[in-house]
Amino acid sequence: MKISFIGAGRVANHLAKVLSEHHQIVQIFSRNLEKAQWLANQVQAEAIADFKSIHANIDLMIIAVSDQSIADVIGQISPYLKDVCIVHTSGSTHLNILGEKHEKSGVFYPLQTFSLEREIDWKNTPLFVEAMNEQDLACLLDLANSLSNRVYSYSSEQRLSLHLAAVFACNFSNYCCDMAKQIVDDKHVDFSLLYPLIEETAHKALVNDPKDMQTGPAMRGDENIIHMHTNMLKQDQREDLKAVYQLLSQQILQRHQ
Repeated sequence: MKISFIGAGRVANHLAKVLSEHHQIVQIFSRNLEKAQWLANQVQAEAIADFKSIHANIDLMIIAVSDQSIADVIGQISPYLKDVCIVHTSGSTHLNILGEKHEKSGVFYPLQTFSLEREIDWKNTPLFVEAMNEQDLACLLDLANSLSNRVYSYSSEQRLSLHLAAVFACNFSNYCCDMAKQIVDDKHVDFSLLYPLIEETAHKALVNDPKDMQTGPAMRGDENIIHMHTNMLKQDQREDLKAVYQLLSQQILQRHQ
């Protein structure tokens, strides 16, 4: 397939590189031409910074930009790509955002966290596809199956529920690790001492119901320990962490009473 990208961020970087192994990446667009050029060099593509420079002789256009920019982008590029399938990679953006302005529209959403510093295991990354018509859906399914062993045709509503769940499972849990590191850094304690605990916690959540795996003072209803912890955070002038601690402890108490 001939594929072009709108965007040169983390998702575009990972997708363009893996797709370039078996497909031709034609163009990389970014308003920051330097970023577009850097990615284009990795996948032997042309870098552009003007929508008027888009080549229409492609099979697929992938929009990999921030959610709030998708509607604006589709409105600007649709006139140049009337016969081309255009997809976005967002977990939380409804298919209709594209479909209202472009008949051949779809979704190609990888449920994964992307960092430029880390490689992605594409074979085990769930991919979710959706399209306005059956022909484009079949094409997207073929493309997804060439990357992953876990491909699903989900509705926008189902995909949104996954995206919300992912915020809790990924973004919020990572911030909890960030808060944990702040606490030990303040006392010059090695954060790596928590690695075995973090790994075991993640492993248990993967093979059991997370509710059944809950431990800690809040689950036990140990008010003395909770009070001691909140006092420590207050004395260290960490009102931000104290607020999170109290909220999560209260939620765990209610969940397990």
